Amino acid sequence: MTEDAPSKRAGTRDSLFLTALMRLGSETRLREVRVRNLSEGGLMVELAKVAEVGTPVALELRGIGDVTGKVAWCTAGRIGIALDSPINPKLARKPVSGA
Repeated sequence: MTEDAPSKRAGTRDSLFLTALMRLGSETRLREVRVRNLSEGGLMVELAKVAEVGTPVALELRGIGDVTGKVAWCTAGRIGIALDSPINPKLARKPVSGA
């Protein structure tokens, strides 16, 4: 992560803890990851794997659905993802209905 990375962030980050399914680059399987913060334009996930900046990412986020983006930064156990299209992060906080 570069020194100026936090200054490039757009929008407010919503700290949370939820799980999502993620596909990194050309991987064929989805892996479960922990989402630690979320905003309209990006998110941070916990992931032990190192990923190159610019690697495409596909995620399934609860309450939001399928989203795509690219790795913006990667550091020990965490990856920042810049989303291709803005999302409404509040939808991820809505309770899951059992109906």
